[in-house]
Amino acid sequence: MNFRSAKKHDFEIFSNSFSDIMFFLMLFFLIASTMITPGTIKLILPQANQTQSMNKPPKEIAVSVTKDLKYYINNKQVQFSEIESELRKEKNGNADVHAIVRCDNSIAVQSLVDVLQIGSKVEMKMVLATSRKEKVN
Repeated sequence: MNFRSAKKHDFEIFSNSFSDIMFFLMLFFLIASTMITPGTIKLILPQANQTQSMNKPPKEIAVSVTKDLKYYINNKQVQFSEIESELRKEKNGNADVHAIVRCDNSIAVQSLVDVLQIGSKVEMKMVLATSRKEKVN
C-alpha cells in the first residue's frame, strides 16, 4: 500500500503585487518627506500668554540656538563668531529680511541677547519665536 501521492506539489510566491505595494509606499514617503518643514532642529521654545502673528515676509532666515549653545542659520551649523558674516551673506543687500530666532528655553538670556545684538548690527529685523502657553485653571 502506497499512501503517497504521485504528484509533487511545487510552491510559488507571486511577488508582482509586492513590488507594486513597495513602489506606492516609496512614492508616499517621498511625497510626505518633502512636506516636512526644514526647520526641524528640536528645541523647547519659551512660552508666552499673548502672541502676535506676523505675515510672512518675502525672505525669512531661521536662526536657532540649542541648549548646548550650538548656533544654526537655516539648518547650517555655524560658530558664534561666524553668525554676523552668515547673516550679512543671507541678507545680501535686501532690506526686507526677517530673522526668526528660535532658542531653547533653558539657555541663559545673555546668549539670546548676544544673537539679537548681532542682528541689530546687521540691521536685520529679529523676531523671537515662542510657543503658546497652556492656560492653568
